[in-house]
Amino acid sequence: MRMDRTLDILARLIAFPTVSSEPNLALIGWVAALLRDAGFAVTRIPASAEGKAGLLARFGDGEGGVLWSAHSDVVPVEGQAWTLPPFELTRKGDRLHGRGTTDMKGFLACVLAHAESLRESPPARPMQIALSWDEEVGCRGIPEMIGEVIPTLGRPDLCIVGEPTLMRPGIGHKGKASYRALCHGEAGHSALAPKFTNALHLAADLIGALRAEQARLIAEGAQDEGQDPACSTVHAGVMSGGVALNIVPERAEVLFEIRHLAAETTEEILARIRAGLPAGIEITETGAYPGLASDLADPALAAIAVGLEDPRPVKLAFGTEAGYFAGLRIPTLVCGPGTMADGHQPDESIAESELARCLAFLDRTMRG
Repeated sequence: MRMDRTLDILARLIAFPTVSSEPNLALIGWVAALLRDAGFAVTRIPASAEGKAGLLARFGDGEGGVLWSAHSDVVPVEGQAWTLPPFELTRKGDRLHGRGTTDMKGFLACVLAHAESLRESPPARPMQIALSWDEEVGCRGIPEMIGEVIPTLGRPDLCIVGEPTLMRPGIGHKGKASYRALCHGEAGHSALAPKFTNALHLAADLIGALRAEQARLIAEGAQDEGQDPACSTVHAGVMSGGVALNIVPERAEVLFEIRHLAAETTEEILARIRAGLPAGIEITETGAYPGLASDLADPALAAIAVGLEDPRPVKLAFGTEAGYFAGLRIPTLVCGPGTMADGHQPDESIAESELARCLAFLDRTMRG
């Protein structure tokens, strides 16, 4: 019966097209009503952006408890070759298809189905839920929520962020910062090009500095063999500039990122990049989220990990909101159904058996 209800909830969640560029208020309102009906105290967290919100919810008395964290947004479907309706739940064998089934509405459906069962079977410790917005576009929502977590819910014993890990304990991932570099040159006729500063040349200098820093990080930087790649990385994703071949470019733009190990900071990496640059390049940070470096020796996390079917720890290639909760000194793991290899894809899907494993994990954890 619990699985039937989980699938009903998942179908409703998938039907909300909560792509990060769109509002999520309808989904948040529906989840809030479900949780209130289940006996939870629910606090809505308004976003600074119009049309967005998150929520915090709690069931049970006493100290501590387990905080289950999810995000409400999904990545776009445009430009992908879907053969199934992306915002309808479709079953094909053991696979459940729809945008967000893996990342991460499948986990959220399990949490909500478990939440509805608590009135008949009260948990051994409080159950808490955090549901954010705009995680997929650089964790923009959780920084606006994180300061409300402990004042609203109390301090939990631990936090489980339900990103897909095949239900293994995720103990680490890199932090990330993204940047926009504006390169300021001088417009002029290309016949007189040496007399003017070419903004695209400045952009090329920046790209060269990024490549040099990446080489240094590979050769001399911190290493973590649990990560792939094992070092911090820098990456230029977009370069644009110029309006015509016979005009020296006055302006160019480069978008780049740094993904860093816990042993290094974006500030020190960026300082080395800046050190070799010519004048005329203006770099602005456009987003950032912290990394995660949890220790399974922590008693709160060790007790959870041993209850998993596969307790071997894993470090993640992708980022999550987990570092924000760890920053509150809450022991935090990333652990959820499915694999990110199935996320962000056309015909995204998750195995029903993965949802069953997640439901069993919720039951074991909340009974402990």
